[in-house]
Amino acid sequence: MSQIIVDEEQIKTLLKQALVEVLQERKDVLYDVLVEVIEDLALIQAIKEGEGTETVSKEEVLQVLEDALED
Repeated sequence: MSQIIVDEEQIKTLLKQALVEVLQERKDVLYDVLVEVIEDLALIQAIKEGEGTETVSKEEVLQVLEDALED
């Protein structure tokens, strides 16, 4: 059985090339990941902002949503 010897720089180069190739061929996957990250960051920010505000009931939230649908 033969052994393949690859140094660290060759491995880095191969991984970089593979990543670039995947990103070029599957831009839709990268786009979906970025959208998810942005949505998660926005949700985190909204939660942080909401922690300092007054609590409201579920009924109040549903009423606001219903009113928005009617407009």
